[in-house]
Amino acid sequence: MSAEVDAWMDAYDNPQKDGVQQVRALILAADPRMGECIKWKAPTFTYKGNLASFFPRAKKHVSLMFHSGARFAEQHPILEGEGATARSIKFLDADDIAAKAPALQALVRAWCEAKDA
Repeated sequence: MSAEVDAWMDAYDNPQKDGVQQVRALILAADPRMGECIKWKAPTFTYKGNLASFFPRAKKHVSLMFHSGARFAEQHPILEGEGATARSIKFLDADDIAAKAPALQALVRAWCEAKDA
């Protein structure tokens, strides 16, 4: 976990803060190549490019936008949306985060593998 994102999280005032922290920890634990930083005023996960960013203003769920998610949508049905490039995942609560954790971590590993291919 980066100090930059830790500082952002310390200042983050949102009812979804605990969920954001849980999803953050899952992503970073999924693959040691995954890093994080603040881009677009939000925590962003990176490895040889931008994987995903939180939408920090969401108050009813944790929202994570995958910048190139369309590329992985067929193999990872956890991704939602129909745009040309981006996809998202919404986590409703702690139980939903736990249920989606294996699929989320598989997606993170797939990203890292694709970037190294």
